[in-house]
Amino acid sequence: MRQNLRIGLFGFGVVGQGLYDVLASSRGLQAEIVRICVKHADKPRRLPAEMFTLNAHELLDDPDINLIVELIDNADEAYEIVRTAMQRGKHVVTANKKMVAEHFAELVSLQAQTGVSLLYEGSSCGSIPIIRSLEEYYDNELLSSVEGIFNGTTNYILTKVCNEGLDYATALKQAQELGFAESNPYLDVYGHDAKFKLCIVAAHAFGIFARPEQVFTYGIPTLGVNDIRLAREKGFRIKLLANARKLGQKVVLFVMPAFVRPDNALYKVENEYNGVLVTGAFSDRQFLQGKGAGSHPTGSAVLSDVSAISYYYRYEYKKHQQNGSHELTNEVLLSVYLRYTDEAQIADFGFEEIFERHYEPREQFFYVAGRIRLSRLMALPDLPEREVFLALLPEPEVELV
Repeated sequence: MRQNLRIGLFGFGVVGQGLYDVLASSRGLQAEIVRICVKHADKPRRLPAEMFTLNAHELLDDPDINLIVELIDNADEAYEIVRTAMQRGKHVVTANKKMVAEHFAELVSLQAQTGVSLLYEGSSCGSIPIIRSLEEYYDNELLSSVEGIFNGTTNYILTKVCNEGLDYATALKQAQELGFAESNPYLDVYGHDAKFKLCIVAAHAFGIFARPEQVFTYGIPTLGVNDIRLAREKGFRIKLLANARKLGQKVVLFVMPAFVRPDNALYKVENEYNGVLVTGAFSDRQFLQGKGAGSHPTGSAVLSDVSAISYYYRYEYKKHQQNGSHELTNEVLLSVYLRYTDEAQIADFGFEEIFERHYEPREQFFYVAGRIRLSRLMALPDLPEREVFLALLPEPEVELV
């Protein structure tokens, strides 16, 4: 039997309005948004003024509201909203990946203590149902890797820059105008948005609760024209990839640009779309693709959680129960491309093997390709500010040291 849901909604921005639209168009779901908490009273909105309030307690203290949907962009405020709602016996749906990733273990424990449901499909990979798939479809599969394009903003920028010849600033501006990028795109372009999503996905794929600061993260702002030219010459495309791989009883997580070959399904994932490759012992490799940014795609993921809660659904964290012995490691070797300007920089990276060097003084284009420890990259805190570009090579595979 389904329960009737009376929803208190926090935030009425891009995703909040998307949820309102898809909920209004849905059939068979007994759910109603009864109150919306926003930050600014004077902002023009398309719903009656009496629907809105600036007071969070009008939602959190209302005994008739049994579901809180949190869709604001401030992770600290979102945490207080979610924690308070759960403590007061209300189910919660959120799309705030930073908040979930930073408080993951605590929120899972709070769900167990309170008996309410906390769902967050909209936090990861837009319209792709990756979390529910991992939690239900792959619950007894022996997964070896989950990797993919987790951020629609960077994929849109890379599509325009690498495929269409736009400069980085123009591509970023387009992404902002289309609503794919925030006015401050830092979390997107430096890879942190994908990192938060990777922490969430890894918990459902491998049962490991990684803290964001444990995950190596490197973005795309230093991408240059020579990097793009080289990728074209080799028949590759450049994608910002999130990687979760199981090696024995250990799991490695990292986010960085990668050269992707045409035989990889992620090669053709363009614009604001996301793509996820899931590899298992029995199911082999499967590919999921969908829009990773935008009002209605993310709104549809949030709606799926609302629908699931109407059936009393909650995550069971099955892989965590099965695989409690898995450990996070950064002691692995990666095959990488490093473009640099100063020969002295190479020593800082501590390559254990270099199998290709390139010098092109006229174009000021110098690079090496070789094997490096991920832990060595983690030890370079100023890496994002250096005049270099780093990318994962297609082969050989990541291996334990």
